[in-house]
Amino acid sequence: MTNPLLESWDTPFAMPPFDRIADDDFRPAVDAALESARARVAEIADSAEPATFANTIEALELADADLGRVLGVFYNLSGADSSPVREALAREFSPMLSAYASDVAMNEALFARIEAVWAARESLDLTEEQARLLYLTRRGFVRAGAELEGIAKDRLRSVTERLASLGVQFTQHLLADERDWHMELSEPDLDGLPDFVVDAARAAGEERGAGGPVVTLSRSLIVPFLQFSPRRDLRERAHAAWTARGANGGDTDNRDIAREILELREERAGLLGYDSFAEFKLETEMAKTPEAVRELLMKVWEPARTKAEEDGLRLTAMMHSDGVNGDLEPWDWRYYSEKRRIEEHDLDETALKPYLQLDRMIEAAFDVAHRLFGLAFAPCDVPLYHGDVRAWEVTRDGRHMAVFLGDYFARGSKRSGAWCSAMRSQKTLGGEVRPIVVNVCNFAKPPKGKPALLSYDDARTLFHEFGHALHQMLSDVTYECMSGTSVARDFVELPSQLYEHWLEVPEVLTTYATHAETGAAMPAEMRDRLLAASTYDMGFQTVEYLGSALVDLEFHSGEAPDDPMEMQRDVLEGLEMPKAIGMRHATPHFAHIFAGDGYSAGYYSYMWSEVMDADAFAAFKEAGGPFDTDMAQKLEKHILSAGGSQEAADAYVAFRGRMPGVAALLKGRGLDDAA
Repeated sequence: MTNPLLESWDTPFAMPPFDRIADDDFRPAVDAALESARARVAEIADSAEPATFANTIEALELADADLGRVLGVFYNLSGADSSPVREALAREFSPMLSAYASDVAMNEALFARIEAVWAARESLDLTEEQARLLYLTRRGFVRAGAELEGIAKDRLRSVTERLASLGVQFTQHLLADERDWHMELSEPDLDGLPDFVVDAARAAGEERGAGGPVVTLSRSLIVPFLQFSPRRDLRERAHAAWTARGANGGDTDNRDIAREILELREERAGLLGYDSFAEFKLETEMAKTPEAVRELLMKVWEPARTKAEEDGLRLTAMMHSDGVNGDLEPWDWRYYSEKRRIEEHDLDETALKPYLQLDRMIEAAFDVAHRLFGLAFAPCDVPLYHGDVRAWEVTRDGRHMAVFLGDYFARGSKRSGAWCSAMRSQKTLGGEVRPIVVNVCNFAKPPKGKPALLSYDDARTLFHEFGHALHQMLSDVTYECMSGTSVARDFVELPSQLYEHWLEVPEVLTTYATHAETGAAMPAEMRDRLLAASTYDMGFQTVEYLGSALVDLEFHSGEAPDDPMEMQRDVLEGLEMPKAIGMRHATPHFAHIFAGDGYSAGYYSYMWSEVMDADAFAAFKEAGGPFDTDMAQKLEKHILSAGGSQEAADAYVAFRGRMPGVAALLKGRGLDDAA
């Protein structure tokens, strides 16, 4: 029997043949692809020919193409539709892949050839993109330890392999805690909950075979439960489970894993000659230094905390007027904040939500992309990995641009959160390849026959992830390593956060926010109240985010803590974190920074990008409006299509003409009057 993962895919758009792929295919496919990659790397390293850009740098870029194709399928499945078998495979693959990466990075003959090309770069007449590839390749090797020798080189190899395994364990522990917990609700427990929360709880209970409605740890269910349930005891119980993920003791506890990860990262940075892991990590980002990050975050922290404390006093008074004495607690904030939003903005989510249908919001995201970039989206019939997944072919002027997959509903096999990934990335080296892009969300699945309804925050998430998808779809570079979202971490959120702004354009809401039952457009006065309330509760949202970002920064800026939980507490106390607001992601479930190196010492990047996204959308307003053709073309040319083919700051300046300041961010969050 042939392995479908190793065949040429004679399917529409060369999609993975999911209807033929079995879990048993992955291990032999990865083994074969690794063997092929190692052979190609050895051929490059051991070549008797003088090193050239083509036979060394470009050849290395293509060496592991087969491996990337197999892993593109596997890791999308392991995140969005996991199983015990796939989790076991992920644990097997992690050290194998880390060992391969170390073998390549520490291959002395290969690095000598890279150095030879680097030394001759001035005489090679390289294009800007070729020069960028050479620079990124050499930098990657140096940062992976290519210049180390002896014991230090061996130790770095061990450290990186162990870190890879720990990241997988952290992720799987978190998924297990989220999958295993639910709180059953009796019929009286449903009193006071709006219909959409009751429907979501019943659907979740059916999915889990609970025989009745349940609350799970899916954000799209637990947050509205905390917003609307009048039962303070149930809110406390649900909140306790939500914040205890990864810290429940037993086999899925992540606290010791977090400690070891921080220790190993510190050691890794030291082996490479850096004073801290944050210095190592930030060297390649726009921020460059921990001091620059801290300066930005603290400029926002003080006005945000001031605003949050003022709001907390208002909510405490509301709670006391309900006859509940004592302090406002974290499980109280969302409940009383929702009541206050109705009072102050006449904005009731139970009335708002029927206007935010998932299908209509998808149409809105597609239409904005059409108006800005000329993209068209047509449903396509291709094999998919789960019954909930939907597929569209993306074209422009008849040219195939991408396949876009949307996987929107929460389920037990899917890790929490929302993300965008490329099952296949764009490139032209070795022949043009167009991307397969996936948006994964965790919206509450409705009962059969009912439309999926989103909160406004859910709708923003949909637009956010679609902004990432556009970064992949519109990519137009030669080399895969700089394709799409392969940019500095504190730049990657610019396209996604910028795209959120188009959800706030009144004509978009007027057209696509239509009632699920009547089909009527959202009333203009409701739309205006929604937009006027866009910065409501922003003190809370900013403080919970910054608490996590600052803890992340301190974790990685000095000596690794003996007890990360104690350090987390000390950092928050030093910030005078409001008692009724917790970190958005506490250490034991902080997957952004512990599930891998992606956002480690980099959770600040959402706010760094926000400084730019507020300024970038202002550029459209200053021009011909949100759909200004010239600005859209500049955005595509300098940012969306360019990927990592130039430094992030250069890309932004090419688009905007200058770098922005923090003022636009504070104004956009409604914190300028608290500064």
